[in-house]
Amino acid sequence: MSDESGVAVARIAIDGEMTIYRAADLKATVLDALRKTQVLEIDLSGITELDTAGLQVLMLAKQTANAHQRELRLVKHSPAVVEILEMLDLGAFFGDALLIHA
Repeated sequence: MSDESGVAVARIAIDGEMTIYRAADLKATVLDALRKTQVLEIDLSGITELDTAGLQVLMLAKQTANAHQRELRLVKHSPAVVEILEMLDLGAFFGDALLIHA
């Protein structure tokens, strides 16, 4: 897949809980995917629960992308993700439009 400028974009989807119980596995999955592409989109439409450990995985991914001149896009935010990002006022940190996938 490529974006409008022709840059190759990889996409992964995360489903279910993004919590402390899955954080280590999700961290490995996300960072591995980020290493393999210039632009990574993470589809969050399937997230049913997000805790601070899951949020830390997303924040680490964003910081890693920035440090390596890569782009991380969070897309199709589920209501659970939107709730946490709005509660903690982190929309600007990620720089993505908070759109719930309908």
